[in-house]
Amino acid sequence: MKFKAFLTEHGVSLLERRFLPALDKMGKICHLFLTRDHAIFLHNLLNGDGVQCIAQFRKEALFDDYRISSQNEDRIAFAIDVSLLLRAVRSSVSICTEFGNGPSANRLQIKLVKKLPPNCTQPMPFLTFETKGYKSAVIQDVPISKPLSRTQVLELQTALDIAQDLPQTLVQVPDLNQLQNFVERMKHVGDLLNVSISKYGDLHVQISTTLITLGAEFCKLLVIGEQAEAPSEDRNLSAQSRSERAISRGDAQSVQVSVKHFSRSLQCHLAKPDCAFYGIALQGFLYLTQGQAES
Repeated sequence: MKFKAFLTEHGVSLLERRFLPALDKMGKICHLFLTRDHAIFLHNLLNGDGVQCIAQFRKEALFDDYRISSQNEDRIAFAIDVSLLLRAVRSSVSICTEFGNGPSANRLQIKLVKKLPPNCTQPMPFLTFETKGYKSAVIQDVPISKPLSRTQVLELQTALDIAQDLPQTLVQVPDLNQLQNFVERMKHVGDLLNVSISKYGDLHVQISTTLITLGAEFCKLLVIGEQAEAPSEDRNLSAQSRSERAISRGDAQSVQVSVKHFSRSLQCHLAKPDCAFYGIALQGFLYLTQGQAES
């Protein structure tokens, strides 16, 4: 199997300043799934517990001169340490900025290689960054796992397809920072958070203990998918009562999640999305999807 490409200036900016810092907050290890048309970062997708994260890019959004080949329909996947990947990208940017000049300036090549590390008898796989300047080149090797087998890639692709099955109703969250600040305060109250989302455009989050109930409601949010008109007789009810009545009518869904996991999912604001939507999938998962306008 072979993979080689040049990261564009826009691709470097997306990874270094936005998406890799956000992925680094999700967890130490992620899978990088490369296909003929996409580069996809996948966190925790093969594990049913905890926060799952997907960042999918068309190859043109990150690379030019993109070349990939494998006996598995030109699909390659492997596990990689996000912090090491981020460090390599940042270091390459620094080198390009300091020494880049001439017709070859700012050419950052990325490729899969096998090398024999010191004190080892077997070659190991690496994702290599080569920063080419006018008179010199700097090479950085990021260790990766053994590439996934055909069966493992199929398992990963199946999990990706399931995860990308959008909920029937999505509501837009206008300010992830505001929601995150509220959830941070909830951490000191309890461990489990009740989240309900209605077809009216309401997002209701609440945490309860024997001593206290703390909640917040975001109303009249933009809705994508199945929508409904809120009954006029519910207007004077409390947020909790409106949410319960909407669930009983089938106009809302509710799910209970870990406050810790919910807070971690909100770290996606580091990617500076143009829009973010919450929904509840049929499998009972709380779903956060964010969009980035193409430049």
